[in-house]
Amino acid sequence: MIRHATLDDIPEIRAMIRELAAYERAVEQARATEEQLREALFGAYPAAHALIAEDDGTGEVMGFALWFPRFSTWTGTRGMHLEDLYVRPQARGSGHGKALLAALAATCRRNGYDRFEWWVLAWNTPTIDFYKSLGVELLDEWKVCRLSGEPLGELAAQAPEVVAPACDG
Repeated sequence: MIRHATLDDIPEIRAMIRELAAYERAVEQARATEEQLREALFGAYPAAHALIAEDDGTGEVMGFALWFPRFSTWTGTRGMHLEDLYVRPQARGSGHGKALLAALAATCRRNGYDRFEWWVLAWNTPTIDFYKSLGVELLDEWKVCRLSGEPLGELAAQAPEVVAPACDG
């Protein structure tokens, strides 16, 4: 079963984020707290949305997908960015990942999103093979850019003053 996440899912989502980070060899980078996730998913201005995959027989949480809308200046349309897709090891190969992706694809169609994009680590061959089996196009010509930490602060310190738009009233 695929369903929308609820507030009660926050501890499980956080646990799966840490499991995913361990799998991706970066557990020290998974610092999100339950409070941050609660605000991001269910606050006054949600930054993201999440789906939960449950085992039909036991109701046990088997995986999740966390996504947010994006916008393309080239097409002039919205799209979806999948931040995380994770299925627990004991549930892999049972259809939960495909069901989550299919539910997200249906959300794209329902909302008129032209693009559904995400990143995958280059060494993660089993996942890449799974994505290819679904017809996913890998965009090798694009590189992910990231600015964080001290370099982000240094660049921000060089920012000119941004003038607010004039009020007409």
